[in-house]
Amino acid sequence: MLRVLWKIALVLVMAHTLVYANNTTEASQESAALALEVAQLQERYTNVVKTIRETKNVWLYAYANYDAYQKLTRQLSQIESSIKQLKKERRSKKRDEEMVALEKKAQIVQSQLSLIPDVGERPFDALLALEELPKAPTVTNPIAIFTGLSFIKTLSQFKSAYLDKIGQLQKVITLINQEHDLLEELVYAGQEQYQERYAEAQLRLESFKSTLAILNSTALVYGKRIDDLLFKTEYQIQDQGKNLLQLAIIIGVLFAIAFAIKVIIRRYIKDHERFYMANKIVNFGNFIIIALVLTVRFIDNIEYFATVLGFASAGIAIAMRDWFMSILGWILIVMGGSIHVGDRVKFQKDGMEYVGDVLDISLFRITLMEDVTYTTYTTNRRAGRIIFVPNNYIFTSMIANYSHNSLKTVWDGIDITITFDSNHKKAAYLAKEIARKFSKGYTDITRKQLNKLRDKYSLKNTNVEPRVFTMVEPNGMRISTWYLTNAFATLTLRSSISAEIVDAFNKESDIHIAYPTQTVTTLHTTPHTSIPMAPMPTL
Repeated sequence: MLRVLWKIALVLVMAHTLVYANNTTEASQESAALALEVAQLQERYTNVVKTIRETKNVWLYAYANYDAYQKLTRQLSQIESSIKQLKKERRSKKRDEEMVALEKKAQIVQSQLSLIPDVGERPFDALLALEELPKAPTVTNPIAIFTGLSFIKTLSQFKSAYLDKIGQLQKVITLINQEHDLLEELVYAGQEQYQERYAEAQLRLESFKSTLAILNSTALVYGKRIDDLLFKTEYQIQDQGKNLLQLAIIIGVLFAIAFAIKVIIRRYIKDHERFYMANKIVNFGNFIIIALVLTVRFIDNIEYFATVLGFASAGIAIAMRDWFMSILGWILIVMGGSIHVGDRVKFQKDGMEYVGDVLDISLFRITLMEDVTYTTYTTNRRAGRIIFVPNNYIFTSMIANYSHNSLKTVWDGIDITITFDSNHKKAAYLAKEIARKFSKGYTDITRKQLNKLRDKYSLKNTNVEPRVFTMVEPNGMRISTWYLTNAFATLTLRSSISAEIVDAFNKESDIHIAYPTQTVTTLHTTPHTSIPMAPMPTL
């Protein structure tokens, strides 16, 4: 019986030992699992904190300034409170040393506070402040479209910046929320050292969430204001775009009409100079019509514009008198038809004479190409220059047109003096025959041209045959020969006829070309002797 009891007791002891060993093993395993979990939480918390520190975010920067300022302010308040408490105590060496130490510490804290901007009680006031929107432009003409587009771009940047603020704040809240949850799990796992951090994270999270709520509510109003401005500006731009399209169609139609008129003019006007001038008139008229269309289209108050233009025109007319006179001169030239492109003209200014061909007649000036003419031969001794003559010169200076209308010929004369004892009748006959021979073609052309001019002008003398005049001069009889020649080549024919006349006179024994002479009286010879000077024919 005792043996059985002993065995039972032994079995019970062994069972108890096994149960205790089992419990100890389970407890060890649970403790190891908890430690591993805490280590993982700490690692994750460390990573989140590192991510927050490395994140460049204006919200985190603002809150860090606020938090540092608040901590330093509390620290300074505690130091000042301690200093006040020490002042109440009895003076001693130890008390004085503590006072000096606290005052130095207070100075250090104050210097640190001076480096941090004072954000007040709310850390995000500066970030929550809305940027003032620019004044919306009024798009009333195509040029203002560029201003409207620039305004739309500015508003889009404002809206994008505000939405970017919200996005950055949401990212911060996500990170702080992760930090808060990890700290909560660490505290729940019995890590009491994280209790203070958990409380700070909770306060920080609530601050950021309340700020996000304010930002979202403000974004609705701010975004609606931006959207309204964008809608109005875009509508105005679209309206002006339609006006611009209509204007482009109108201008296109005007250009098409001008082109059609030019085609018709080209078909019926064969003369190149007349076509050129007609083309200029069409272009100028088209420009004036387009300017009027633009003015009427885009000036809101046409009466106000007319009033302003009237006052401005008076001042401009005085300041730019020469320009206006040139424009009036251009109108007179174009409408009067006194000068055309291709005409050979002669201008006189300040005692100088300029003869050349008209290359262009613009709004302000006439452009000439100076040719080699009798004027350049006798007066200027220069040719080939481009001469610019203001149109207003037609009101103040003499202008001669050598090829007006269809008349392309001019009269030119050659003077040769013969001696008094020469046969002046024969000389006149020879000069006239030579002139008739060389100018016959121009004589026939001039006769036809003068007949055409009878319909436009009153022509009394239409004699086109060469003319010779005999005049008494101090040195002899002057034979003056006049003939018709090409207005663009007078010098060439003059040279040919002069040479022929001199040759013809030299062949005749009873015709002598006169020279300037002097009478010299000597003592030992006949009192009166004529000594000829160097030959100098008068042409």
